[in-house]
Amino acid sequence: MDAKDILGLPKSSFPASQEKKPRPPKESQRKPDGVSREVYALTGGLAPLMPSIEVSHLKKRPPPENKEKVTWQWLPFTSSARTDNLQLYHWVRVVNGVPPTGDYAFAKYNKSVDVLKYTDEEYEKHLTDPTWTKEETDQLFDLCERFDLRFIVIADRFPTSRTVEELKSRYYGVSRALKIARAPSFADVSGHPLVKERYNVAHEVERKRALSSVLSQSKQQELKNAEILVEAKRIMELRVINKTEEVDMPVSTTNIETTDKAANQAEPISPSSNAQPSPPAAAPPTLGTDSNSTPASLRMLRVYLRTHVLEQTVQAASSTAGLRTIKRVDQTLQDLGVHLKPKVPTKSVCAEHLELRKEIITLLNLQKQLQNKEAEVSANRENSYVETPGTPKRTYRGDTDRPFIPESVGFGGERVGKRDHKRKTSGRFSDAPPSPPQSKRPRKLKASDG
Repeated sequence: MDAKDILGLPKSSFPASQEKKPRPPKESQRKPDGVSREVYALTGGLAPLMPSIEVSHLKKRPPPENKEKVTWQWLPFTSSARTDNLQLYHWVRVVNGVPPTGDYAFAKYNKSVDVLKYTDEEYEKHLTDPTWTKEETDQLFDLCERFDLRFIVIADRFPTSRTVEELKSRYYGVSRALKIARAPSFADVSGHPLVKERYNVAHEVERKRALSSVLSQSKQQELKNAEILVEAKRIMELRVINKTEEVDMPVSTTNIETTDKAANQAEPISPSSNAQPSPPAAAPPTLGTDSNSTPASLRMLRVYLRTHVLEQTVQAASSTAGLRTIKRVDQTLQDLGVHLKPKVPTKSVCAEHLELRKEIITLLNLQKQLQNKEAEVSANRENSYVETPGTPKRTYRGDTDRPFIPESVGFGGERVGKRDHKRKTSGRFSDAPPSPPQSKRPRKLKASDG
């Protein structure tokens, strides 16, 4: 028994007439090519907004406009670089059955040296040398033309024992003499490398010897040579710095003397002899020993920017001054209508700009010293003041027999002690007549006294 039996309901919730009818099977639609499965499931086979192109169409090559038939054929060829007309074969790309024409493609890379030729008359007139015969000279020029001035190979093939330097000297000497002899004038061939630069046998031998000694050095020798070079560089830098300091010494001395004179003129005289002298003020910072010259670090450079020199000099001068002083200098320049950096940084303009900065720093230091002196004088003057005379001391009640003693007065007329000043109030001074002395109360008489 279940709930339906208790309620008297039929077993089936729906009558037989309302049973679900089987749906007719849908016609299966084939997914078109070029559309992914997810996109086809979302669109339901609807026509796309944009026309789609199948991938198979993209893979197809477009038909060529001009159909060319390309083949590779084994054909003979000759090269203009060869003098024996040797015929060789290679594969050639043939288009529409027409083989390529022209010279061999790599014949243009066959470069040769133009070696001068001389006649017997020229040799006897200009080229004779006691250490060389005509036969050796002819053999040398033939080998130079054959091996394209590769003198290592020429020295190996030369019949007599000659060094590479000797072969070079003879060849370049003969070529130079021929150039000069065949020219109308020496000025016409003076710019030629063979005429302008004569071959130096001694220098070439020394160069090779030095190169051989460098290549044959050990690790210890290389480290020692490196240390020697570093030490030599350091010594040269010290010499340059010492020369710069010697040149700039008169300039720094003049600046110090000018600053000392300005400080002595600005120092005021103390108004009181009892005041202690203030410690000497520090000298105002100057713009360095080389304010009118280039710094030593830039003298070693051949080319530099003057604005860079100006910035370094200003930074060196500002290193001794505080940040507040630097800002006051910049503010003073702006008040005067002067640019912080000159627009046309010539040598004279930069010198005047640095001189103006130096004078502003000196002025600010003098103003600071004046303020310190004025504050010192004011403090000494306040400490020297005392109470004004004519103010009698107050009298207390019952002090009729106490004598009147006036207080000490000073230069300013003020009271000496602050404590006495607080005790005394207005209206209670000794100008008013003192109260008369009061008599004692009479004592009561006792019975024993009567």
